Amino acid sequence: MFEFTIEYESTESHGRLGCLQTPHGEIKTPVFMPVGTQATVKTMSPDQLQAIGAPIILSNTYHLYLRPGREVIKEAGGLHSFMNWPGAILTDSGGFQVFSLSALTKVSAEGVLFRSHIDGSSHLFTPENVMEIQMDLGADIVMAFDQCLPYPSPYELALEAQERTTDWAVRCRERHDRKDQALFGIVQGVAYRELREKSARELVALDFPGYAIGGLSVGEPKDVMYEVLDYTVPLLPREKPRYLMGVGSVDALWEGVARGIDMFDCVLPTRIARNGTAMPSQGRVIVRDAKYARDFTPLDPECSCPTCREYTRAYLRHLFKAGEVLGMTLLTYHNLYFLSRMMAKIRAALMAGEFNQAKEEFFRKYYGTSSL
Repeated sequence: MFEFTIEYESTESHGRLGCLQTPHGEIKTPVFMPVGTQATVKTMSPDQLQAIGAPIILSNTYHLYLRPGREVIKEAGGLHSFMNWPGAILTDSGGFQVFSLSALTKVSAEGVLFRSHIDGSSHLFTPENVMEIQMDLGADIVMAFDQCLPYPSPYELALEAQERTTDWAVRCRERHDRKDQALFGIVQGVAYRELREKSARELVALDFPGYAIGGLSVGEPKDVMYEVLDYTVPLLPREKPRYLMGVGSVDALWEGVARGIDMFDCVLPTRIARNGTAMPSQGRVIVRDAKYARDFTPLDPECSCPTCREYTRAYLRHLFKAGEVLGMTLLTYHNLYFLSRMMAKIRAALMAGEFNQAKEEFFRKYYGTSSL
């Protein structure tokens, strides 16, 4: 029920076009996945996400385990039924959230003991129960439980976390037995080449259906992230999907595709939208700014989304200044629409053999320079 096919490989970069077959539909790659952490993409309805053309969204095990609870979602018939989403879903394991949100964690070989960021209650995540939770949630793609460290981290801690991540991946593989789900392993190792390569080799030996690169976009400079991708991606199986976790800036999407990444996710486009920042083709626009108070032009004249067709910058600014939720919805719609169309342009440029030219043109228009 899960199959990845490479349809075209670029001769001018490491980018490739692929097709992911899942129980809930086909996904053309490279793809950006909107984040619906708590079984919803904030301010958006499933109908709106379908209109944008999103084939897959991401939800989070940690948050859904705490609220409303795995039993509620299982009783509802699984996450697709619970949130009325007909497309594919990927659930993160919650590893990043355990370490970033919990007020107190205790890591051991068994798993992670943590306190809920909601009510302070104590919980234990192990590779086994994280698999059981994700099987109850019923996503199409699920992630192995991993230990993610911030950047920078000492080598000794990074080695310990990398080896623990491999051990947990083995235990996840042994416990996961839902045949209609694909389980991905996660490469860790902070920015230490030796550890990243070690992690990749060990996970590839476990023969997962797909591989993610985690522990990036956690504070490191962009050039460090790209360097890690340069030496890590070639170690991952050519015939399996590669997923760069938590990355969503437009430059990183282009650069990730150039290095052979197939899947991306990030809260960035929806989070900045809720704070009044849009992603038009000419570069970011902060609609709260006073200069837009009497700007009756579209947010992005080159965009055909409903926000840009039907509303002005002045109106959008008014909504944010008045604290109206509609402003958040309209900007979120635009930002996700913009990234969806950008990924379509990337796929077309790869097929046409014009990826590098398209990348330079995009950067020149969006950032005012042909490279970053």
